[in-house]
Amino acid sequence: MADFASAIAQIFTLSTLVFMLAGSVAGIIAAAIPGFTVTMAIVLTLPLTFTMEPLQGIAVMLSVYVGGYTGGLISAALLGIPGTPSSVATTFDAFPMARNGEPGRALSLGVWASFFGTILSTLVLIVAAPPLAMFAVKLGPWEYFSLIVFALTIVASLVGQSVVRGLLAGLIGLAMSTVGTDPIMGRPRFDFGIEMLETGLPFLVVLIGIFAISQLVSEVEDAASVRSGNALVTGAIDFQTWKVMREVLMRPVNLIRSSVVGVLIGALPGAGGSIANLVAYDQAKRASKTPDSFGKGNPDGVVASEAGNSATAGGGLIPLIGLGIPGSAVDAILMASLMVHGISVGPRLIMDHGDLVYGMFIAMAVASLMMLVVSVLSMRLFLRVAEIPKWLIVPAVMVCCVVGAFALNNRVTDLYLLAAIGVVGYALRALGYALAPLVLGVILGPIAETNLRRALMTDDDPLLFVTRPISLIFLIAAVLSIAWAVRAHLKSRHERTSDATAS
Repeated sequence: MADFASAIAQIFTLSTLVFMLAGSVAGIIAAAIPGFTVTMAIVLTLPLTFTMEPLQGIAVMLSVYVGGYTGGLISAALLGIPGTPSSVATTFDAFPMARNGEPGRALSLGVWASFFGTILSTLVLIVAAPPLAMFAVKLGPWEYFSLIVFALTIVASLVGQSVVRGLLAGLIGLAMSTVGTDPIMGRPRFDFGIEMLETGLPFLVVLIGIFAISQLVSEVEDAASVRSGNALVTGAIDFQTWKVMREVLMRPVNLIRSSVVGVLIGALPGAGGSIANLVAYDQAKRASKTPDSFGKGNPDGVVASEAGNSATAGGGLIPLIGLGIPGSAVDAILMASLMVHGISVGPRLIMDHGDLVYGMFIAMAVASLMMLVVSVLSMRLFLRVAEIPKWLIVPAVMVCCVVGAFALNNRVTDLYLLAAIGVVGYALRALGYALAPLVLGVILGPIAETNLRRALMTDDDPLLFVTRPISLIFLIAAVLSIAWAVRAHLKSRHERTSDATAS
């Protein structure tokens, strides 16, 4: 109770609430612009939180996080262009509904579904994270290494069209994590005599280069083919807030099922809202008595997709708080923020920093309420933001990326690394490689290496990785994950071949 009271006192201060409100607005605006992701918004926010107290900084980034998952709805419904990858399925029914003269209803359904999805995922987070942390305290380095192997394999299997490319991207990330100083012995390695590599590849520089720079270059390259603001639908954006709220609540099974899907997928390292968005939509369509109406403006499709992607916000924090493993690239940035403030993320986080964890729970609920209010009251303004031309947005965001990378260590060499990593990210994106496995490989690589070496230093018997029950379970899950992904990939390829032959 003391930790809970302390968390409330820290969150409900004027400065924190004002910063959180600004974060909600920033997240919605960033996600409303097609091609600019929640991850990019979080990356740009992180340097601004360095001077804040740990809980205040985390609360601001959670506000951006929650707002970002909802902001993608705006361009998805009104332009037919998903603002973020987690809004792809939202376009299936929200855009037809808006084209049919009900843009206000489409937006309101999505906003309320996002709000309830976030709240439900927060409740699951509060219930699941503490017992998971108590269990995780009992894990040794063998179990942690096997868990991270499982996390890396499930990332590679769930992200991207190719399992092989997903695995290769993860391996590239692991290789990048070995550059610099040895975490155990403190010796330099793989710097190839290059001075700027002696201290390793800073995580934030890698993150900004891989995600932001490569995305911006891609946007410049594809600018001519991107649909303009002329795609705005016609019809009054008249939000009948309470009527639409009742409409969402009249679909409790769909809402709860989609939220649970979002929580479960969010808790899987590397899965994220883009997968939850599609899976929740698919489950709603399968359970519907009128599946043929999906894709034509069915409100169940809007509710399912938005509740599913927003619920991953709380789900992704479960492995972060309980196990110290980021569930997504955004969670990895939250983890980095805590580490910047000297807070060790892992199973003891709840025990050592209970007020911080309870504060994160409260911040999630407050951020979702702010997102709801801002979205309902300011939708007309956000429509104008979605129309800003890319020739203005891209250079502005590029400048923010460069400033953010330089502010980390105040080193000009980091800017050279940023440019080089940006080129690598762009090349991988152009070749069809998923970038999330690479980034999580950079994050999880040092943790995996440290636990592997600790395990072997404790007992050099490698069989302990398969004779300790929990470690064995994680390794079996990793094998099953790869096998499932390969099977699904082969089945999908067979279906595509059959369709092509039939046509």
